[in-house]
Amino acid sequence: MPEHRFANAPLLVYWEVTRACDLACRHCRAEAMPARHPDELTTDEGFRLLDALTAFRPQPHIVFTGGDPLKRPDLFAWIERAVALGFRTAITPSGTYALTREVVHRFKAAGVWMMAVSVDGSTAERHDAIRQVPGSFDQTMRAICWAQEINLPIQVNTLVCAETYDDVPAVGRLLVELGVSRWSVFFLVPTGRGRVLGDISPHQAETLLTWLYTFSRTAPFDIKTTEAHHYRRIALQQSDRQDPAQRERLAVVRRGFTIRDGAGIMFISHVGEIYPAGFLPVPVGNVRTHDPVAVYRADPLFVALRDPDRFRGKCGLCEYRIVCGGSRARAYALTGDPLESDPLCLYQPPAWPERSAVA
Repeated sequence: MPEHRFANAPLLVYWEVTRACDLACRHCRAEAMPARHPDELTTDEGFRLLDALTAFRPQPHIVFTGGDPLKRPDLFAWIERAVALGFRTAITPSGTYALTREVVHRFKAAGVWMMAVSVDGSTAERHDAIRQVPGSFDQTMRAICWAQEINLPIQVNTLVCAETYDDVPAVGRLLVELGVSRWSVFFLVPTGRGRVLGDISPHQAETLLTWLYTFSRTAPFDIKTTEAHHYRRIALQQSDRQDPAQRERLAVVRRGFTIRDGAGIMFISHVGEIYPAGFLPVPVGNVRTHDPVAVYRADPLFVALRDPDRFRGKCGLCEYRIVCGGSRARAYALTGDPLESDPLCLYQPPAWPERSAVA
């Protein structure tokens, strides 16, 4: 089999610098709390981590996340070191009153490439019900405006679960008005506090992903999905490759081909644990005792996740397994096996013996 893409370096390294956060989001993977954990990486350990990551070639993007990364007093020192080392750097602050105009402008001055914020409802009532803190929606809207003042690109992350499903198209229309750069639509994985939220059915997922691709044809921003990798399969099925506009939109989707948990993605926790992804919380080392570059390249779980021919069930037989591969995090959360099929995908590949059993 040919060399797997991303065998030597991930595209994205997510570093959860803290789990502290003033929000109490109902779906929080990190089960964030107001106070910082006493065993978080120290400032110097953070610098050493960034230095270690320079051994990746090509260099990955670094995403500072949390919790709320603004809870770390050394955040900007780390951002400046990452930028100085040549990393393309992004930040995902929480929509709290700590996210001021001055802070947003400081991100830009420090060299941040993109700021990502969450919008989980088309109205303050719906968003704040998920975030569990009144005023979060309004503060997030202000932060988007402040970023636009200085041409700092904005990515908006939106949760898809039973409670938000019917509102997602309205969120998309709101983002058109706001003029954001990218929309990342995250399909719930039942981990952390996300276990208490309702999931959607495979038929609902298929319907929404089809709508997303149709919407992408006219949306003035890029659309990507998180933990719904079968969006790529739907895009290929739905696209008219003779239409220049659709070819351009399909090219956006193609940039995500083969990327999934452990393949193009690595996650570092607040205490230094190394995961294939934040939603696949299986520690395979710790940056305090392991070289994160060596772990990514050689750990058996990472290696397996990069080989779609090792997937089980219908994902292992699917003709889209290389470009899609399914959510390894959801497979793990619902079956205990990260190589099993993604239960949210209803597609039955021709080689799958139970293809006639679609409900």
